Amino acid sequence: MSLDETGMERGDAGADEPGWDVDPDDESGAAVIAAVGRQIKAWRESAGLRAGEFGAAIGYGEDLVYKVEGGRRIPRPEFLDRADDVLGAGGKLAAMKRDVAEVRYPKKIRELAKLEAQAVELSAYGSHNLHGLLQTEEYARALFGMRRPAFSQDEVERLVAARVARQSIFDRSPGPELSFVQEEVTLRRHLGGRMVLRRQLERLLEVGQLRNVEIQVMPTGRDDHAGMGGEMQVLKFRDGSAVGRSEGDFGSRPVSDPKHLRIIELRCGIIRAQALTPRESLAFIEQVLGET
Repeated sequence: MSLDETGMERGDAGADEPGWDVDPDDESGAAVIAAVGRQIKAWRESAGLRAGEFGAAIGYGEDLVYKVEGGRRIPRPEFLDRADDVLGAGGKLAAMKRDVAEVRYPKKIRELAKLEAQAVELSAYGSHNLHGLLQTEEYARALFGMRRPAFSQDEVERLVAARVARQSIFDRSPGPELSFVQEEVTLRRHLGGRMVLRRQLERLLEVGQLRNVEIQVMPTGRDDHAGMGGEMQVLKFRDGSAVGRSEGDFGSRPVSDPKHLRIIELRCGIIRAQALTPRESLAFIEQVLGET
């Protein structure tokens, strides 16, 4: 097994071996992938194919086939489509794409995406980089690519895909009320290069025009700032419940206790009051775009 210039694993036959490793700590996700692997193996053996023959028929390496069947690798949709066709499964294997899609991202991200999908209101403050829901794909890729210790290219792509998938929140109807406050520095830092930043700023201007979205900028020159403790977020739900998280407070864990939530909501409210108004912020972003 070797890596090509794109960072993808290649098997002995030279075929790309896409997919993601299973997180051993994600028990529910691992169980789903193990079940999918057993089904693929059962269909392959019923067809009288060796793992190498099956891999060659669907365009993947023998090693990947063993990993998928053993529940150690999460197959991508095209793997399941080709397997279904070659094994004559009549759509039974392809239908597993839905189950795989629900667990292919890290457990923590799945839980966050689930909360966001249920929220009717989201308030967030970002101090170091743009909020994940606002990031373009290439900005997110650059951000994950510079993490240390470094992620593998495969893991970078997995995280990017998960982040982009969360942005379906903008397609909901009726849409939730979304409020973001971003530090000025997050609009000026050239993560990924100048053109990546330009396209990211254009995306902010586009999203900022949505009626249910407010983007505010916290200027670096502010003398008074309630967000010096770090990023924070509050999600509110239809039944009146809420969950919040504040960096550095309450163990940096999500909290739902009313006393803790009141503190986070208070800070978020003060931060919004200290930042530029949404209209001023969009004008500011346009100015930064012109300077970039």
